[in-house]
Amino acid sequence: MIKDKYLPLLKKVEKPGRYTGGEYGSTYKDKDKADVRVCFCFPDTYEIGMSNLGVKILSHCLNKLDYVWCERSYAPWDDYEKLLRENRLPIYALESGNELKAFDMVAFTLQYELSYTNVVNMLDLSGIPVYAAERGEDYPVIIGGGPCSYNPEPVADFFDLFSIGEGEESLCEICALLRDCKKEGKKKSEFLRLASHIPGNYVPSLYDVKYNDDGTIQSVLPKYPDVPAKVTKRIIADMDKVDFPTKFEIPFLETVHDRITLEVFRGCTRGCRFCQAGMIYRPCREKSCEVLDKCAYESVMNTGYDEISLSSLSISDYTEIDKLINKLLAWTEEKKISLSLPSMRIDAFYGELMKKVMSVRKSGLTFAPEAGTQRLRDVINKNITEEEILNSCRMAFDNGRQNIKLYFMNGLPTETDEDIKGIALLAQNIVNSYFESGRPGKFLNVTVSVSCFVPKPFTPFQWAAQDTIEELERKQRLLRGEIKTKKITYNYHTAKVSFIEAVFARGDRRLSEAVAEAVLRGQRFDGWDEFFSFENWMDIFEKCGIDPAFYANREREYTEVLPWDHISCGVDKAFLMRESEKAKEEATTPDCRTKCAGCGANSLGGVKRCCP
Repeated sequence: MIKDKYLPLLKKVEKPGRYTGGEYGSTYKDKDKADVRVCFCFPDTYEIGMSNLGVKILSHCLNKLDYVWCERSYAPWDDYEKLLRENRLPIYALESGNELKAFDMVAFTLQYELSYTNVVNMLDLSGIPVYAAERGEDYPVIIGGGPCSYNPEPVADFFDLFSIGEGEESLCEICALLRDCKKEGKKKSEFLRLASHIPGNYVPSLYDVKYNDDGTIQSVLPKYPDVPAKVTKRIIADMDKVDFPTKFEIPFLETVHDRITLEVFRGCTRGCRFCQAGMIYRPCREKSCEVLDKCAYESVMNTGYDEISLSSLSISDYTEIDKLINKLLAWTEEKKISLSLPSMRIDAFYGELMKKVMSVRKSGLTFAPEAGTQRLRDVINKNITEEEILNSCRMAFDNGRQNIKLYFMNGLPTETDEDIKGIALLAQNIVNSYFESGRPGKFLNVTVSVSCFVPKPFTPFQWAAQDTIEELERKQRLLRGEIKTKKITYNYHTAKVSFIEAVFARGDRRLSEAVAEAVLRGQRFDGWDEFFSFENWMDIFEKCGIDPAFYANREREYTEVLPWDHISCGVDKAFLMRESEKAKEEATTPDCRTKCAGCGANSLGGVKRCCP
């Protein structure tokens, strides 16, 4: 469906398959018979966007509606963007080839803060005014969702509407309302006012934000009495009844996750105090083994993939994991379909389970101790001991694994140099445990991957300060000096990137100006090393009168109004405060299945039990 004027350009780019569409499994409809046309935009490359399960699920739900046609678009890489701008051509949807201005609704998924410039750049490349206030009736409704929408304020000026939480039902309700408003000739402002009445919908233009003299927020209040003062996220109560796509587009290119991704359950019971996903995806809801087995089989038959990845925040916490693996192996072994468990908890690592999974393909293992000492693991409520870590690694070694990857963070609240040194010591103890049984060590590799702590909304650490860049870099050098063997590979995230992430994670509406200015200066793909420019960002903040340290490096009082306080993820703020205080006391909170901590998530969406 690509228009002829684009074809000469595709011959000049590195990967034309990113932009052609036409993949097996694509959905095509008669656009003249579609009452509502939606383009789902992923603000990163095709290879990353095609790996995103959320986009697949939501597109599937919309395309099941006979009056909706949902298409796809991805951020063009630098080579294609230059050609598009030189030839004054807009980006387009891969199915119809129509430019984004032709759609009724353009939806962006906001997976991480460093994609914000790509969102604005895609609007600009489409010929759509980037600011919502400048878009008239002839332009699409711009909607956002995904994890970053839980604090949408840094990009609120660009969006008409945010869908907070799980969108399988709410996006269909939005499309139904949009269809009705189109038929009745209602203006966009009337549609948005009505859309704000749908639970989970946040319309930024319907709220006033006031600031104190010190730059903190005084209030975020609705302009009209019928607009909710607090927007509570949407959830799916019964995971067995929600639609799951078993037939979807098969990419022409190798993607990041080029396999079947099987969503096993949503939520987490662990309560790690740094983890936003563990809070915003509560309560925990599982799919049954029977439904999962059926979805897996249909997906293999429809796509031809030879690998299934079981997806959740912690797959080993699935209550029927053994039963599920046995069901899947009953037919996957014969068909040479491999299974991968990418999110195993260290304290729930099962040797026998991994033997079964390894029967088809052997791969490395990833664990996430997060901190190097027991004291700091207690602070973050990781609830694992060093002995559990070592035992899990020994089981992995006994089962033939020689590559272990460990995830840690530096800059965590209350962290000391001894905690940093503890990372190196723990990794060395894992190496030593490998050789204790006389194993050959030629191919052993323990990878230590360390990210910088970023305080996130809706976590017990949302009030904490991020370490300065200088302090984070000092700790990175300290850890490098403590590693004494070539059996340990040390990787770390750039502190300057994490600083920018922290600015936008806890930012407010005043940052929209900086994002727009960044796009004008050519910033995009900020999560990619080859595009990120810290110096450019610092200059942008200075021009816009923004002190980035105000957002990243400042500890907040519990009484301060936070930019996201008018959004609710279902977890009580009082619970987050209690967990913050327990962190300072180095006290842990049990797993939700052991003892309910009263977070409030069990009151959401008709869920009768928040732990299976």
